[in-house]
Amino acid sequence: MTADVRKETLGFQTEAKQLLHLMIHSLYSNKEIFLRELISNASDAIDKLRFAALADDSLLEGQGDFRITVDLTKEKKQHTITITDNGIGMNRDEVIENLGTIARSGTSAFLESLTGDQKKDSQLIGQFGVGFYSAFIVADRVEVHTRKAGEAAEEGVLWESHGEAEFSIEPRAREERGTSITLYLKKGCEEFADDWRVRSVIKKYSDHISVPVMMVKPPAPPAEGEEAGQEQPAEYEAVNEATALWTRPRGEVSDEEYREFYKHISHDFEDPLTWSHNKVEGKLEYTSLLYLPRKAPFDLWNRDMNRGLKLYVQRTFIMDEAEQFLPNYLRFVKGVVDSNDLSLNVSREILQQDPAVESMRSALTKRVLDMLAKLAKKKSGDDYATFWKEFGQVLKEGPAEDFGNKEKIAKLLRFSTTHTDKPEQDQSLEDYLARMQEKQDKIYYVVAENFDTARHSPHLEIFRKKGLEVLLLSDRVDDWLMNHLQEFDGKRFQDVARGELDLAVDSEEDKAEQEKLSKEAEALVERLGKVLEDKVAAVRATGRLTDSAACLVVGDFDMGAQMRRIMEAAGQPVPESKPTLEINPGHPLLKMLDQEADEERFADLGNILFDQASLAEGGQLKDPAAYVARMNKLLLQLSQA
Repeated sequence: MTADVRKETLGFQTEAKQLLHLMIHSLYSNKEIFLRELISNASDAIDKLRFAALADDSLLEGQGDFRITVDLTKEKKQHTITITDNGIGMNRDEVIENLGTIARSGTSAFLESLTGDQKKDSQLIGQFGVGFYSAFIVADRVEVHTRKAGEAAEEGVLWESHGEAEFSIEPRAREERGTSITLYLKKGCEEFADDWRVRSVIKKYSDHISVPVMMVKPPAPPAEGEEAGQEQPAEYEAVNEATALWTRPRGEVSDEEYREFYKHISHDFEDPLTWSHNKVEGKLEYTSLLYLPRKAPFDLWNRDMNRGLKLYVQRTFIMDEAEQFLPNYLRFVKGVVDSNDLSLNVSREILQQDPAVESMRSALTKRVLDMLAKLAKKKSGDDYATFWKEFGQVLKEGPAEDFGNKEKIAKLLRFSTTHTDKPEQDQSLEDYLARMQEKQDKIYYVVAENFDTARHSPHLEIFRKKGLEVLLLSDRVDDWLMNHLQEFDGKRFQDVARGELDLAVDSEEDKAEQEKLSKEAEALVERLGKVLEDKVAAVRATGRLTDSAACLVVGDFDMGAQMRRIMEAAGQPVPESKPTLEINPGHPLLKMLDQEADEERFADLGNILFDQASLAEGGQLKDPAAYVARMNKLLLQLSQA
């Protein structure tokens, strides 16, 4: 079969066309990021070959000196920039898969995440795994010449596209393994064929990459006796530091270098909130560099999200997303861990069973929690507020997943409370304890569908009257969190909508008044119990209500109303249980009800009372039509009275 026969012209996938159009026509405000992305990809290709060569050193083809080269050409009609690596390379199928179809979930998510702000959008590119296409920001034609390591020179492949609807692919022999990407620069982008400009971009974005990025040395002035313009052989020099940043002492690394390294490993466009660089020596030897991002990734709630740290063993890259080193509730942490104790042929399965990994996981988890505690103690508090807004709900998964660090995690949690009555979650449990009343022995909370429902819950009325602070919980994870948290600093948590109310701050007079109230309401309680026997476990008089007529309370060991709603919405089976209806006998509506002689009308009012109590806590009515019919009937009776 001849080479001509094997040349093919193929069409891009629909999403790829959208992406290319976007790159070419929209994201031109920060053109230089294309170089960051292409060098980062080249570095990844070299890391992959290093790892593959551990099992098969023939892939190195006798040449283990890794490098990335950047070459520039300036001609009258066309300027080019070529980025070459001697990494793993690609075969024909991989070229089509990686450069033609973009069959990754990240592409559509990227397109959905665009804001219309060119500068911000251009910075999103790498985060969504579409960095290669940034080449079309500055080029109107791109050629990729590649050969997979270990394959014959004749197996080389040439891919070419003008960034429109199609690309071509054909065989092209290549002696060296790896990949060369040549960008034919557009008019107006000739600056990227300028030596000084390209060097400054590489220093800015890629100084920390552990592979040397080489460029031709600028020609030295002619020596004495030499003619100016005499052709000198090209000599390459490293433009970047080419030292793995985490291996350098902390004192030698600037904050700017730490920030740029974070952007390299995370593909984030914003600076991190904070970081921790630590070297451990002793029983285990490893170095870690951990970052807390400023913004949540687009796939934070996706079960299949890429999470975990970059793992190196003795400076050799092993894998991306090694999730075994941190628990799932810290999945937002980015960084690098470099171990001297793990074997070079380690796999994900081995990592799950290695006791050294378990020890490192425990230490790294504590380090992240310490970073968060330090951030939370900063006087301004703005950085921790930023962190909590982005990742607070994820951290709330911690007490259920990590029992050993439950107390540490609890100190980091933030809540809305009746102290501020604002939706911002900015109050800690330590703040709550500091404001507790003298005889108060519990931390009170209420769980609801949203903040306003929680804030206006009838269950809070007696607490507001007595000046007792209550946590206002409205995140979906909150009920589950409280089931695992149970206590903090010796004080138990108490759901104000669960069980009978027993306030330690109540005086003897208050308790006597409550007993008197219950006795006087016995007849009304009995009548309501009969009317609502299919809907409630019991009816009782309560002192917890001051303004409302009634509220619903679940049993001490029953599932909370919010958790029940979440499970029902997810199609999960929930255990059968009935709430208790608590009434306020002093309320005018209950007094009227007590005097109602017509049993049919009493039954209608009793059912309306139950439905209103259900609505007040954010519940849904099982039979809304029946509720509307009863209300209409009652309104008509009132209008005729």
